[in-house]
Amino acid sequence: MTLHIETHGRGPVPLVLMHGWAMHGGIFTPLIDVLADQCTMYVVDLPGHGYSRDSTLPLAPSICATAIAAVTPPALWLGWSLGGLVALTAALEQPQHVRGVAMLCATPKFVRDESWPYGSDASLVRQLAVDLETDYHATLERFIALEAMGSADPRAELRRLRAEAFSRGEPQLRVLQEGIRILETTDLRARLPQLTQPSLWMAGRRDRLVPPSAMQWSAEQARGTFQQIEHAGHAPFFGHADAVQQALQPLFAHITEEVAE
Repeated sequence: MTLHIETHGRGPVPLVLMHGWAMHGGIFTPLIDVLADQCTMYVVDLPGHGYSRDSTLPLAPSICATAIAAVTPPALWLGWSLGGLVALTAALEQPQHVRGVAMLCATPKFVRDESWPYGSDASLVRQLAVDLETDYHATLERFIALEAMGSADPRAELRRLRAEAFSRGEPQLRVLQEGIRILETTDLRARLPQLTQPSLWMAGRRDRLVPPSAMQWSAEQARGTFQQIEHAGHAPFFGHADAVQQALQPLFAHITEEVAE
């Protein structure tokens, strides 16, 4: 089965949006609403998630990037959390198709180790993998709670994340397990200097999963731009969609100039 990709907006800037682990493209609704006049958006449900639940494609970033590029025009790619690894992989492997990359609370390596002090605790990620096997629903609930932590209104954000997460059905256990392995093993740090496109690295200052310092470091390695949204947690498009929109403006201007040429 092919991926479910919805088209929204009527603006001149083509924008591909990719969600995080256990979510779906509908999570971006607040951002889609504020970008509708500027962008034509291609909103992806990654394999096994949302309306792509029956897709047999692996969740591997390279495979996802190839599949998405095959059915979308050259565009700016924005990836949130796990979706950032897809966007970054596409920018590195298909530079002719990715005009710019926006990383939203996403880094080239997720798990902390001796060489990477910025990531999440490896034991937390391993525990998620174990818990998925024994208590699927409770594990997703705990992860959603982690995503909401640190926001200006964590209870409201938790309610919204919880409501949105399952509004298109439950993700496949298979891809949730694949996603955990991707978060555990992916490391694109050494390839950041190879990026030829402009890049934007947007952090939520209160994010408890992806530290802003990790994104600032990544932006420096990629010769990109770092932006911090002061009162946001891991999901800045909830409550701070306007700030995300403003942060994207330089990338939009670059792409508009490219199209004009």
